Amino acid sequence: MDVHRGYLPGCIGAIVRLHASYYHRLVGFGVPFEAVVARELADFCERCDGARDGLWLALDGGEVQGSIAIDGRDFAGAHLRWFITGDAVRGSGLGSRLLTDALNFCDAGGHRRVHLWTFEGLDAARHLYEKHGFRLVHQQAGARWGSAVNEQHFERLV
Repeated sequence: MDVHRGYLPGCIGAIVRLHASYYHRLVGFGVPFEAVVARELADFCERCDGARDGLWLALDGGEVQGSIAIDGRDFAGAHLRWFITGDAVRGSGLGSRLLTDALNFCDAGGHRRVHLWTFEGLDAARHLYEKHGFRLVHQQAGARWGSAVNEQHFERLV
């Protein structure tokens, strides 16, 4: 498994597919979720500035099997986004590798605060976040993606 930093042709669609398939199966998210992921990820890729932003792709035979991004334009701190691994590689340590690469980038770039939004029940991801210094700072009920979930906001301060 190789990790590539930066955009590759087709990666936007592959990342959206990973998210849409996984979250539909897990909690029933549908078109609103997939459309927002596609729109916001495409916007991010178009404006990505390598000095403040990063995108890492886990590739297996050229196929995207995982991703993570750091959106550094947020004045409240770097925003960790689009972190996912495919079913075939989940549990292999790939997620930890992607998260480590992204956080090393944040540390080297002076991002003193990194934050992310997720929801309750993603226990493996939460374990990784907490292992890498994130702490839960806020949670609230939400249904903006069409299914009720307990949204969670995590942050890591350096």
